[in-house]
Amino acid sequence: MRSGAKNGKEQKIPGTPFQRRVWEAIALIPEGRVTTYGAIAAYLGTRAVRAVGTAVGKNPYAPEVPCHRVVPADGRLGNYSGEGGTARKQALLEGEGVRVKEGKILDFERVFYDFSNLFL
Repeated sequence: MRSGAKNGKEQKIPGTPFQRRVWEAIALIPEGRVTTYGAIAAYLGTRAVRAVGTAVGKNPYAPEVPCHRVVPADGRLGNYSGEGGTARKQALLEGEGVRVKEGKILDFERVFYDFSNLFL
């Protein structure tokens, strides 16, 4: 997909339309909260949870589009493609007030964001 001319040249927007929808959903996750790949898929109206995971891992806008706030459904930290790996993911979450111990989110149910306030 191309977007508008800049200095007479077309600008390429990164990602597929699906990936951009995932990144837009990630941008909605409030600071201090986490969500899951499945919750993002449900919000987008798809069952393609693995495709959501792939899109999260390819997020070119981290940490401004906070993919560090996406975790597996069991509350583990999971992976982080950004510089610094899972240690950086943990530091980012803890900096937002999310407590992590031994690779798991503490009080997972309390900090879980399910997009329910956004469904029409």
